[in-house]
Amino acid sequence: MSFFPSLGPDAAVRNAMTLNPDASRLLIAFHTAVLRGDSPLSASERELIAAYVSGLNACTYCHGVHAATARAFGIDEALLERLLEDETCAAAERRFQPLLRFVRKLTLTPSRMVKADAEAVFAAGWDERPCTTPSPQRPCSTS
Repeated sequence: MSFFPSLGPDAAVRNAMTLNPDASRLLIAFHTAVLRGDSPLSASERELIAAYVSGLNACTYCHGVHAATARAFGIDEALLERLLEDETCAAAERRFQPLLRFVRKLTLTPSRMVKADAEAVFAAGWDERPCTTPSPQRPCSTS
């Protein structure tokens, strides 16, 4: 329910973006860089994370868009549903579980993040650097 007089009662993010087109263009550019730019995560994995976070924070519009896009990239719809119900993230493939647990905690209880949360992600083979040079250990993906 929108409480902005210039927007309708069923306004969504796309409607709110019309209030500031310049800022909206910058937001879309950032969104595109994060979800489609150079990364060790595939586009499907990034869409899965985006759908997961949007589901956790109950943003119906964003969750719907990212879930549909993740499905279009081959992510099983049932996986996303199971992840939202399971705080251990056991439904995900093993290497991806620490990353999803980190994202879950960061989304739901950010003030409770501790160094061990990041260390679990690093121990699983993830790092903080963007992918710029592919290697067998760290493939870059823009798909």
